[in-house]
Amino acid sequence: MAGLGSNRRRDLDEDDIRIRPGKRGSRPRTRTRPKHEDAREGRVLTVDRGRYTCLLQDEDAPDRSITAMKARELGRKGVVVGDRVGIVGDLSGEDGSLARIVRVEERRSTLRRTADDDDPYERIIVANADQLAIVTALADPEPRPRLIDRCLVAAYDAGLEPLLVLTKADLAAPDDLLEMYGALGVEHVVTKSASNWDLDPIRARLAGKVTVFVGHSGVGKTTLVNELVPAHQRAVGHVNEVTGRGRHTTTSALTLRLPVFEPGEDQGWVVDTPGVRSFGLNHVDLSRVINAFPDLAAGTEGCPRACSHDEPDCALDAWVAAGHADPARLYSLRRLLSTRERDEGD
Repeated sequence: MAGLGSNRRRDLDEDDIRIRPGKRGSRPRTRTRPKHEDAREGRVLTVDRGRYTCLLQDEDAPDRSITAMKARELGRKGVVVGDRVGIVGDLSGEDGSLARIVRVEERRSTLRRTADDDDPYERIIVANADQLAIVTALADPEPRPRLIDRCLVAAYDAGLEPLLVLTKADLAAPDDLLEMYGALGVEHVVTKSASNWDLDPIRARLAGKVTVFVGHSGVGKTTLVNELVPAHQRAVGHVNEVTGRGRHTTTSALTLRLPVFEPGEDQGWVVDTPGVRSFGLNHVDLSRVINAFPDLAAGTEGCPRACSHDEPDCALDAWVAAGHADPARLYSLRRLLSTRERDEGD
């Protein structure tokens, strides 16, 4: 029997061998990716559970929104609000249509945050923005300067121009808060209540720019966006009388185009984001923050290597003492640089 078994094995050839196909089939893998040269360019307006609402702009046709999915060939490459993307497939925008995002263009700016300062995973809030509007109520709820500081650091790190938007000026005066940030030279706009908005000053700051609105819940951020873009109303919440905090009503970032009120006016875009209760800076390279202080940056040439700019040997002390910069500017810089070390809940 043993000999018979051996003879049978010797009679087998490759045609008798059955090969079980792999889970992904037997087609050979390739690193070659289709170029999709016919892909149309679009802007990602919002993201909802893996589906992307994108705006297509045509010179010969009205702008239209379409729904798209990320193509498999993009792999793990993320697609975020504000991305300029290449899209193929059904671009009609009709109900039930679905296109594919096949390319993500290089980003000119990226605003990021982490859940807290110990979180190694950064989250991109929006891409390709020009300006960060930090919305803060002067009362109900009370201002949180340390959160403002953190947003400023994130703006400087991302290369965005910060804009301080103070709401509810009918409940409290803005003088103390403006004095705190005066040395930073941050542009600001002061508004009143929802029944008495003065929108002209803020419209002037938003024209021609992509502006991200960030603030903690209850400060009137989404209410203000609704006033700026009345054709698109998002749900708004109220401040809890017990905790003094607002309730999250905006659950995803959304890009909206500002309406034109004057002929030839340069349109802008606003990005309404969910309210934040913390703004982690684990992802930020604090050495880049000095670039937002050109009057101080030149004074760092004599600093020791890897200087934190808040230590005894820092050359900025002598630079400021010699009259090259305002001492209040150095104080403000060091306050921002130390913001990761402070308890944000205060």
